[in-house]
Amino acid sequence: MKLKGKVAIVTGAGQGIGAATALKFAKEGAAVVVCDRHEDTVSRTVAACEHAGARAIGFSLDVIDRPAVDLMIEETLNRFGQIDILVNNAGITRDARLETMSAEQFDSVIDVNLKGVFNVAQAVVSTMITQRSGVILNTSSVVGVYGNYGQTNYAAAKFGVVGFTKTWCRELGPKGIRVNAVAPGFIETAMLSSVPDAVLTKMCEQVPSRRLGRPEEIANIYAFLASDEASYINGAVIEASGGLTL
Repeated sequence: MKLKGKVAIVTGAGQGIGAATALKFAKEGAAVVVCDRHEDTVSRTVAACEHAGARAIGFSLDVIDRPAVDLMIEETLNRFGQIDILVNNAGITRDARLETMSAEQFDSVIDVNLKGVFNVAQAVVSTMITQRSGVILNTSSVVGVYGNYGQTNYAAAKFGVVGFTKTWCRELGPKGIRVNAVAPGFIETAMLSSVPDAVLTKMCEQVPSRRLGRPEEIANIYAFLASDEASYINGAVIEASGGLTL
């Protein structure tokens, strides 16, 4: 088990990629801290991790609530005594074209997808610096590399996450901390549940493999990056899109 003895925090872990990542980490031997806004989904993911044989605890919190994040870090340290891995996965979409996007749509996506990443990383980094070890994994998107119609806010946030990743690599690498990002393409999650079938078909046609990705496929990448097998990967943004951007 490549993560045996590690303690991992996963935000946005109530469903989709986050839930798949928490479960993958549990199966790889990590103790898992499950964070999401919804208590019921947190409980389901915690139960799945425990069923896989892992120690797991859950927190219902919003990553833009800094006091709640700080308390989560404190309670995690009280319970496990260390924090080895952070997966900054929490994210939302509020799509609209530039001329129709409201200030609320813009601000909410920037708050969760960008400031939320900053909040949790900053809250955990002093522990990793003291340990002289740690891994921070950020969720970007192919939208954060290439842009996308109707996603000014989301693209800006995910571009920002790439900037965080490369900056923190430079700052934290000398302190024994690796920072990388994953940029998924079209993944079969609840985020796409409102997309009409005809649109999903067109999306799949853009991918050389002619299908959506599965959350578990992204979770596998996170597990690799979190492990010592990726010990010389730092500051990277790994695209996982089935060749969408070719």
